[in-house]
Amino acid sequence: MASPELGCDMRRREFNRLLGGAAAWPFAAHAQQAELPRLGVLLAGNREPFSTLFREGLRDVGYVEGKNIRVEFRWAEGKLNLLPELALELVRLKVDIIVASETPSVQAAKRATSEIPIVMAPSGDPVGTGLIASLAKPGGNVTGLSAATAELAGKSLELIREVLPGVRRVAALADPSNTFTKPFLEQIDLVARTLGVDIHTVMLNGTEEFAPAFAELAGKQIDAVIVQPTLPRAPIIALAQKYRLPSVSGNRAFAEAGGLMSYAGSLADRYRNAAPYVDRILKGAKPADLPVQQPTKFEFVINLKTAKAIGLAIPPALLTRADDVIE
Repeated sequence: MASPELGCDMRRREFNRLLGGAAAWPFAAHAQQAELPRLGVLLAGNREPFSTLFREGLRDVGYVEGKNIRVEFRWAEGKLNLLPELALELVRLKVDIIVASETPSVQAAKRATSEIPIVMAPSGDPVGTGLIASLAKPGGNVTGLSAATAELAGKSLELIREVLPGVRRVAALADPSNTFTKPFLEQIDLVARTLGVDIHTVMLNGTEEFAPAFAELAGKQIDAVIVQPTLPRAPIIALAQKYRLPSVSGNRAFAEAGGLMSYAGSLADRYRNAAPYVDRILKGAKPADLPVQQPTKFEFVINLKTAKAIGLAIPPALLTRADDVIE
């Protein structure tokens, strides 16, 4: 028969063993959490709607944030000069993949690292801007989705012509610091020559230049404006409405925020479709070997409320063709 002292010793040892195990649980959980793959997301604009749509895409391919993947978001809120440091911050965090949305974000990520895989979600004309070697074989550490926005810039001018058959002068508002600007303007000029429209190019270095630029456009009898998608939307939309100028851009959010029209690849598709690239890279695929995907679904949006505010009648045939009419 065991002595009472021996029984007490055994109970003490068992208690200490359990206590030690319990104390180790938080550390074990932390270690398990640290082993989850970590994504860095770099955005030129705001966090939404990208965050919601990208998370939906991740769930579709089996990833739930906090359960089997971690996501670090960094966004510049339209202040593109912040992107280089935000990209370096993600590199310092040693993320496994950087998902970058819009050309300036992808460029900042590529300058920050040549080793961490980068998924474009999306980027306009990635071949023309030097981000990848080709759509079929991107090479290097960058792959993902092309927005085909340069090609659509010409479509914006065609839409303006349908709304204003007598259009003669159109302003193209562009960002001189963005390498995407060159193909963007080239496509507009190409279509302008076929339509017989004069293009007045306005390079905008900062928001403080917006109001003087629009005042100058008013004096030059500009009929409409085409807006580069990465420029800050709110002040441009407000000024376009103030001067009663029809405005078009290659981003659905532009029309939703009060621009007259937008024509672009499906926003939801572009953001969600970055997730399969993340999945394939985490499973061992190399970005250099993953072909870049071009948009297959396009959305034409008209803001009828804005049209009424600037005194513009939209042809019924054009309203019928729109995927969405905002009233």
